[in-house]
Formats: sequence, C-alpha cells, structure tokens
Amino acid sequence: MTCHDRILLDDWHVVADLEHLRQHSRQSAELFEQQLDINLRADGSAEVRHKETGRVLPSQIKYGFVWVCVGTPSRDIIEIPEAGEADRYVVSGGSFPVRASGLRVVENFLDMGHFPFVHTGWLGEEPHTEVAPYQVELTPDDEIIATECYFYQPVASPTAEGGIEVEYKYRVYRPYIVSLYKTNPAYPDRKDYIVLFIQPVGPEDCVVHNMLCYLKEGMNEPDIRWFMQLIFAQDKPILENQLPKRLPLDPRAETPIRADKVAILYRRWLRDHCVSYGAIPAA
Repeated sequence: MTCHDRILLDDWHVVADLEHLRQHSRQSAELFEQQLDINLRADGSAEVRHKETGRVLPSQIKYGFVWVCVGTPSRDIIEIPEAGEADRYVVSGGSFPVRASGLRVVENFLDMGHFPFVHTGWLGEEPHTEVAPYQVELTPDDEIIATECYFYQPVASPTAEGGIEVEYKYRVYRPYIVSLYKTNPAYPDRKDYIVLFIQPVGPEDCVVHNMLCYLKEGMNEPDIRWFMQLIFAQDKPILENQLPKRLPLDPRAETPIRADKVAILYRRWLRDHCVSYGAIPAA
C-alpha cells in the first residue's frame, strides 16, 4: 500500500453515495490507490471487497453513504446530530472527482478569502474582500474549530433575496473530513450545515462527497443541490490548477497571512499526526 499513515488507514472513509449505488447495485471505487468492489446486498447493506486480495473490508452505511476502512477501525464514524433533525433536508449535492490532493480541498473549504474572487456575485464581491479576525482552537476532542467568522455575501443561500453578513463556524473532524455551519436567515439561533467527506483516491486525486443539512423553511431539495453544484464547479478548476497539487506542510513553503489562521493550525495538526498522504511533508 502506498499510504502508510495509520491514522488514515485505520479510519472510515466514504467511497460511494448510497442513492447512486441503489441505481446500479454494484460499482467500483478507489481508495489510497487500492481498487475496491462495492455490492449492495438484498438486505440493504453493502459489501466492500478489495479487488486484488478478495478481502472483505469493514464497511457501514451511514448518512446515505457507504463507508469503508482498509485497515482496522480505531474509532467510530463521526457523529452528526443535524442529520437526524426532522426539520432539515438531508441530501447529497453530488460526488465530484478532483485532480488535487484532498488536503488541498479541505484547506480551500476553510478559506473565506477566495469568496469575492472565485465565487463573485454569490459568496462574495468587491469591495467586500477583507477577512475579519476570527477565533480558532484545537478542542479536547482533537478537532479544529474556527468561530466568529463573518463575511458579506450577496447570495448566501439557494433562496437568498439580498446580501447579508453571514456567520460561519468551521469544523475539521478528521484529516479528510471538514464541515461548516452557516447563518440561516429564517432562524437566527440555528444554522445550515454542510460537510465534505473526501475520498483520497491517490495522493493527488480525490472524490469530494458532500452532505447538506438545510433547515426546510423556504427551501427545497433541488435548489439545495443546484447551489452546491454551482459553488463547487467554481472551486474545482482553481483546485486543479493549484501547484503543487499536494499540500505543503513545511511552515516556510507558502507565506501565510492573518486570514490563514485556521489553515496554519490545520497544517500543524496534520504534521503532529504524521499525515503524509496527499501532503509534502515538512523537511
């Protein structure tokens, strides 16, 4: 196996969207450059088999996705309470192949500074380009949390009717799983939730699966999917043209600015956990 990072091999990773698998009953996937066969059984469970060795791998279905561990599971799949709330739509916005390290995708997701330039007229616009100071911390559960993240957005959601200042909260659960909580105009005390489950196909290739948990009032599922696909279609060419394709972990490799505070902590967190797959390790 090319990947030697135990923290990754012994963890759970999404390899298929259950809705898509139900249409075909069987599909192939690749994880850490290993070929997998995924079969949907008659009882609704999934069997994931290593194509070369024939070994049946630990697998689960959760949140509408097939999860697999190519090693020995060392912890559970993350818990997402929002996925169980009855007044939310819980939908997938699609699975997107990206020719870049999945770690690059996580860092891009955490970056508010690109909103006015990549998502112009949607998530940002000039002259509202400054990223205000925000708070970032490593929690006792070993997750990265960024709070008090505010940014002006002309079209903040699928049903937005004008620009508003949006509050974000970012959360990095695992090296390849990242989420955000975002202002919902109809519920000042609650937020919409978006999470990316990134499937590391190779060190410079991934598939980005997403789950969208939007409060239902004023929303509908097709618009939620459409909005996610629109935004990610704008991100994809930027990610694929970024060099190097792997994420440098040496603090001297790329010059950070104040707005990169969460990215700086993310890179340090990866170094501390000896994550090298999809990265350029520090010297």
